Amino acid sequence: MGKIYTAMGLMSGTSLDGVDVSIIESDGKSDYSSILDRYYEYDDKLIQKIHEIRDKISNSKDLNKYQQEIKDLERDITLFNYKAVNETIKIANSEINVIGFHGQTIFHNPKEKISKQLGDGKLLSQLSKKKVVYDFRKNDLDNGGQGAPLASIFHNAMANKISKKFDLRFPINILNIGGIANVTITADEKKLWKKDKIYSYDIGPGNCLIDEWMRKNSKKKYDVKGSTSKNGKIDELILNQALENFSQNQNYEKSLDVKNFDIFFAKGLSLENGAATITNFTAKLLSDAIRYFNEKNKTGTNRWLVCGGGRKNLYLLESIKKNFLELHLDPIEKYEIDGDFVESQAFAFLAIRTLEGMPISFPSTTRCKEFLTGGVLVENY
Repeated sequence: MGKIYTAMGLMSGTSLDGVDVSIIESDGKSDYSSILDRYYEYDDKLIQKIHEIRDKISNSKDLNKYQQEIKDLERDITLFNYKAVNETIKIANSEINVIGFHGQTIFHNPKEKISKQLGDGKLLSQLSKKKVVYDFRKNDLDNGGQGAPLASIFHNAMANKISKKFDLRFPINILNIGGIANVTITADEKKLWKKDKIYSYDIGPGNCLIDEWMRKNSKKKYDVKGSTSKNGKIDELILNQALENFSQNQNYEKSLDVKNFDIFFAKGLSLENGAATITNFTAKLLSDAIRYFNEKNKTGTNRWLVCGGGRKNLYLLESIKKNFLELHLDPIEKYEIDGDFVESQAFAFLAIRTLEGMPISFPSTTRCKEFLTGGVLVENY
């Protein structure tokens, strides 16, 4: 075991609702322990600003066009993160060695090698008087990678922890349903990179379409437990047409952004019927991907451990499972992991790996050319 660091991870997801903060202890290799997890919700004004900027950014030229607005919003987001950092440190009463600062994604286009996260690592370091690692995706994109998914190496550490405690055999499959859904097929750390590899893929929309529908057609930010969708009726004609018209890279080699999807096909439906139709559109894409990887990897298991906010949408999970004769979707809490903070813990873990010069992305996870470290380390104090 190497040097043990105490690291903080800050994650703002595509739901655009706030910041998840986690403190972990780890050597950045194969084990970790969770110290504290906290959630800080953006105020309505900040949420509105983020949505307005993200809606304006449809291509890389827009990043220049709205440069000043983006810069002003980035400062607001960084200051919000600093307050979250400060409060969490007071609660934890821990000495933090490094902060992994993901920032708020507003644009992701691997073809142009651009992934824009709002978060000023230099300012956060100056304010917090801590080492900060940020801009995690750039090195991967510059070296042929997709820039995502990045949490794979942490998912593998998490799976090994679960395996030891609950005697689960590998491969242990992770389904993360955030704004975008991704999967990680993990491997026993004893065989990792010798015989087995970690495989990760973005597989389709997670919560993004459902959240957008609810936000634009109701006063709710998301479909709580899938209750709105459950009370609706699926428009089978619209659903089938949407599925027929949807084109996806069938080998799941490309990373995805929320802007790859839209809710236009449900226009004109009632709140409930639209939610049900969109949820089943999402579920069909995810279930097709799960079936693809079960068959491709001949895993012999239909058990997937589910994390991310989508695990709380019971109607979505049931809609995924109805496409299988036998499929087990286990909320990660079954294995004593808080599914709300997997990503924030992951970026704390990645920050440690950056400090140690260890790779954070791999050809089998992001399609980069070789094992790559990543993240920009700054000590601005």
